[in-house]
Amino acid sequence: MNFLIEIKEGLGIAWDAIRANKMRSVLATLGIVIGIVTVTLMGTAINGMNEAFHRSISIIGADMLYVGQYAWFIQSEDEWLRQSKRRVISFEQAREVEREMSQARAVAPVVGMNQAVRYKNQSSSRVTILGTTDQYLTTSGFTLGQGRFITPEEADGGRPVCVIGNDVATNLFGLESPLDKKIKVGLREFEVVGVLDKQGSFMGFESLDNEVIIPVQQLLVSYWRKPSFQIQVKATRVDQLDEAKEELRGIMRRARRLAPGDEDDFAINQQQQFLDMFNRVAGTIALVGLLLTSLSLFVGGIGIMNIMFVSVAERTREIGVRKAIGAKPRTILLQFLIEAATICAIGGSVGILIAYLLTFLIAKVMPVDMSLPVAGLALGVSLVTGVISGFMPAWRAARMNPVDALRNE
Repeated sequence: MNFLIEIKEGLGIAWDAIRANKMRSVLATLGIVIGIVTVTLMGTAINGMNEAFHRSISIIGADMLYVGQYAWFIQSEDEWLRQSKRRVISFEQAREVEREMSQARAVAPVVGMNQAVRYKNQSSSRVTILGTTDQYLTTSGFTLGQGRFITPEEADGGRPVCVIGNDVATNLFGLESPLDKKIKVGLREFEVVGVLDKQGSFMGFESLDNEVIIPVQQLLVSYWRKPSFQIQVKATRVDQLDEAKEELRGIMRRARRLAPGDEDDFAINQQQQFLDMFNRVAGTIALVGLLLTSLSLFVGGIGIMNIMFVSVAERTREIGVRKAIGAKPRTILLQFLIEAATICAIGGSVGILIAYLLTFLIAKVMPVDMSLPVAGLALGVSLVTGVISGFMPAWRAARMNPVDALRNE
């Protein structure tokens, strides 16, 4: 109970001291305000970057495996040259995976290229043309906005039909319905049977809405006879992804006629590779960024310490009087710690408010959003800064001899 009373008295004395020295208090808090603004904005930016990345990377799917000629992340030029000499992944191998996989919900061979797409007088250049099967809708996780997707019969028979992305539909047709219209992909015509919902972009770079999906057999006959395929495999369950990966690896080795001692001449990629790479890079960026921005908070803490030393020196006689009438060293220590923490808390609150307002401007350029944990952490840091900065002056005040303090003029 006595401790709570001491805290209450300390808060009252601290508030009176701050009000009595308004200009000094404002200057003392200025360094803390700047420090909290920089630290909070850095934390907010890092948090926004993490959220944006995880939203973008979710399109890969935690339950997805991607077989390709190249690994997604290649560590050296020599490794890239070695992988570039690998044999292409053929459509027949993709079909063998589809037939033999027991731990997959869907398997889709995918191959892409760029072509100009036209409808009447409207055209779009460098549209991504994907050749695939009906199972691509499951492996990609895309949803349809209008019409339907390619059927198994159309995929196997190579009928000239297509499903277009949202941007392609807008660019070519405007407000007109694209369904049952015919567009030209290169020199060949395709009937539009479906339009995808807006998917956004991948990693902020590649638009997923600037695509035209056609039956894989049509692509092989009309555009590219021997491409290297990507095989998309959606596992039955996320918790069995490792087992599905091993089964897929065994099927691919048999399909590519690899001897037991031969090294894999293909890569099986998955979402975790992106997450591991991002966590390494983001961790380094966060550490360096927070260390740099913490310097301003350190400078602010030094300013608080100097102000508190001045405050102790000015109130030496007051300290002597309080000790003479029975105040314990702990009470004096707590009084000045509370004063330093209060100044920093006010500065931290102002800094958080400024940072919150700045996030509205920054949000127009990059995805940032100040969360309650970030704001709470910033306020906690300001309080800790106050306690640390005020400890030496408070300790000095607590150890004063009351007789010497009362002699001070």
